[in-house]
Amino acid sequence: MRRHHHGLPWPRRDRDEQVACEFCDAVQPAPRLREGEGAYCGNCGELLYQNRPRSLSRATGFSIAALIFMLLAHSFPFLTMSAAGASTKLSLIRCARALSHDGDVLLSWLCIFFTIIAPLALVGSLLYMSAPLLYGRALPGALQIARWFQRSEPWAMLEVFLLGFIVSLLKLGHLAEIHFNIGLWSLVALVICIAGATAGIDRRELWDRLELAVDPAPKPEPVDRAG
Repeated sequence: MRRHHHGLPWPRRDRDEQVACEFCDAVQPAPRLREGEGAYCGNCGELLYQNRPRSLSRATGFSIAALIFMLLAHSFPFLTMSAAGASTKLSLIRCARALSHDGDVLLSWLCIFFTIIAPLALVGSLLYMSAPLLYGRALPGALQIARWFQRSEPWAMLEVFLLGFIVSLLKLGHLAEIHFNIGLWSLVALVICIAGATAGIDRRELWDRLELAVDPAPKPEPVDRAG
């Protein structure tokens, strides 16, 4: 059975691979790295890529934890506000529904997309790719999902929502009595787990492992026709 031990440097098909620096566009050889090492640009000194320790285990573990906290964050209210004898419980879904009832339908859908759909797609796709790779395998459509994973990364904005929520609390604290619920702590844990999952593995390593798992055959050596 094929198996890539997650504690070893990631496998490479092309030993003569070249890499372009994202900051100065300098093209240079891409060296193999041991765990914990990083490759830096020989021209500007910026980080090119890293071999993060136990990358697949970290990406898989944080993704599973993120899905659990996501379920809790959407199942329980994160805030209870009491003022003038009235009490209101807020959650992400209730916030989106309130925006829709107030006539802000577009803003309601944007709230759902940025705080629910995009984070779920990000974490779910990473788990779909990283868990099978622990055993050197790739599930059907893994390469296409990897492309969507990279596209959905900029659209997951839970941390922006959480920051805006904290700023709002500073203003609402003078107007109403506020109680924090389990949904808020789950939301904080969810943001931390998403950051840990996406930072757990280098994108270059993820692609190398996926390509080898989908097609393990090595590339043929170039034929010298001049001889």
